[in-house]
Amino acid sequence: MLEQYSNNLEDLIKERTTQLEEEKKKTDKLLSQMLPPSVADSLKSGKAVEAVWYECVTIYFSDIVGFTTISALSSPMEVVDLLNDLYTMFDSILEDFDCYKVETIGDAYMVVSGLPIENGNKHASEIATMALTLLHACGKFKIRHMPGVPLQLRIGLHSGACVAGVVGLKMPRYCLFGDTVNTASRMESTGMAYRIHSSETTAGLLEEIHGFHLEYRGVTEIKGRGNYKTYWLTGKDGFDKELPPPVISENNHGLDKELVKLAEKSAREREKREREKHERETQQKLPQAAITTTAAITTTTTTTVLFNNQIQVQPTIETIALDQKPRQSRSSYASMSNNTNHDMNKTEDLLRFTPPPPDQRTSVTSNSTNKFPTSNELPAKLQQMDGPSGPVRKSTKAKW
Repeated sequence: MLEQYSNNLEDLIKERTTQLEEEKKKTDKLLSQMLPPSVADSLKSGKAVEAVWYECVTIYFSDIVGFTTISALSSPMEVVDLLNDLYTMFDSILEDFDCYKVETIGDAYMVVSGLPIENGNKHASEIATMALTLLHACGKFKIRHMPGVPLQLRIGLHSGACVAGVVGLKMPRYCLFGDTVNTASRMESTGMAYRIHSSETTAGLLEEIHGFHLEYRGVTEIKGRGNYKTYWLTGKDGFDKELPPPVISENNHGLDKELVKLAEKSAREREKREREKHERETQQKLPQAAITTTAAITTTTTTTVLFNNQIQVQPTIETIALDQKPRQSRSSYASMSNNTNHDMNKTEDLLRFTPPPPDQRTSVTSNSTNKFPTSNELPAKLQQMDGPSGPVRKSTKAKW
């Protein structure tokens, strides 16, 4: 008995240990998605993660052109679906490169290479190749609720020094700080749709690596930084994927008028489909059979009977049901209402029966001179009261 209990206990411990290991793997995977693997390992081992200064990294920023217009013409759920589809595609591409996704803020997507594990000058090459791949994927991306509106991506790159560290305890986040982050963001905001805007620093690193195609854009004014020489990254040797054609527009942050009209048309068509769907669902919920209501009119009749040589008046209340068909005109309802009121008034008059005073009632005693008629005299008596009648007579009014 004790040996069997010991064996069962060992099996239970093995089973629970296996479950614990599986849950631990899930936790580690989730933590590695929130933080870089090396930082996550330090946190799991109980080590303090201090901020680290990196001499040179390359930062990627991207933004959706006209996202405000698209959001205004979309429902909140459609905006969530759009960003989820887009970032799912981005994350799958990111796995093929030595890059780390720092964060997403709305439609902004931020990626870095060269930290927390330094990789020499490879960070510029990794980010540039990743940017070309993402741009190719966006050229084929379709917005589910606006299939006719292209998703135009604007990309900016910059290389330089920065500080990286974990911020927060309850929900720790791996954040980057420094002038390099701000400059990379300015490269993106001053770029154009379907173009990769690179700073002079990043362009210099790519030229040292060789194989990347760069076009000099000119001097670009960067807010708060002055004038910078910037370049367009247009391709790479061996990169045979087709890139979408650049969009030349004065407004590099909004959609062109034609695309705005196309987005509005898609929104109207979507609203029409939703309205028709709602109408169909409403009709399906309605009952197929006609709905009938029943009203009742109560009438009262009196019955005069002979009981124990006495005339007794017994009121009888009778209820008559009236079926009303749906969709009748107002005049029909008014007529029915008038008839009902008339019958109810008549019923109230019948029920408003007041017996005569005691002094006017016919007393039936053996010594009374005004005796109750016998059964042989009753027919003649009834005929004198209210015309010809038999021993039992129905009337709508009692008479004395």
